[in-house]
Amino acid sequence: MPTMDLNSDVGESFGRWTLGDDQAMFRSVTSANVACGFHAGDPSVIRSTCRKAAEAGVVIGAHVGYRDLAGFGRRFLDIDPNELADDVVYQIGALQALAAAEGARVRYVKPHGGLYNAIVRHTAQARAVVDAVKSVDPGLPIMGLPGSEVLRLAEAAGLRAVPEAFADRAYTPEGTLVSRSLPGSVLEDPAEVAEHVLRMATESAVRAVDGSILKIRAESICVHGDSPGAVAMAAAVKSALSGAGVSLAAFA
Repeated sequence: MPTMDLNSDVGESFGRWTLGDDQAMFRSVTSANVACGFHAGDPSVIRSTCRKAAEAGVVIGAHVGYRDLAGFGRRFLDIDPNELADDVVYQIGALQALAAAEGARVRYVKPHGGLYNAIVRHTAQARAVVDAVKSVDPGLPIMGLPGSEVLRLAEAAGLRAVPEAFADRAYTPEGTLVSRSLPGSVLEDPAEVAEHVLRMATESAVRAVDGSILKIRAESICVHGDSPGAVAMAAAVKSALSGAGVSLAAFA
């Protein structure tokens, strides 16, 4: 029986501002990418998210990003690689401490938003992320887009590289994600998302926006927690995978 991990970006509320329903998402996903305070989240939100994830048996990962609260970490920042590495170390360390306070551990690292997209091709920033993770704990896997620079460099550095696919995002013919600035970049039709996910999990493939079928290898599938109808979407994805005989389990 094939096995797949389902992950979601969580802990992205801030102060009195709430984003997503993390508790409900934990009923469907197996891994939680917890914001570390640079693109979203604050210490109280992060600690509470770790507690809820641990109670639900969901594995915790560090969702590290650019220092860009105003832009939700979705803008590219031309940051010095050494500074970026320090920022990643800082974020992982903060999450490790808050997770430990709830009796939990950080098991992997997944870059967020603008940083995630940049290190598909940006070698210097990809190397900064890999060096940062390795300096903190070489046992931490790094999650990223299949074929990306960050996964190539992670493997070269002896780290576990975890390729990821997206349940609710459209793909270009080159295998990258369609920019959020373009219409149709985020999928909202549950039937379309279910078809998307089943092809990823059972055929190791994805349909691009031009109709072409791309071969991909994914060990984890992301359902964004801040998308419209995210909770229902995650439940539908879980149901579709289970119905196709795919078991759900965290990769870390």
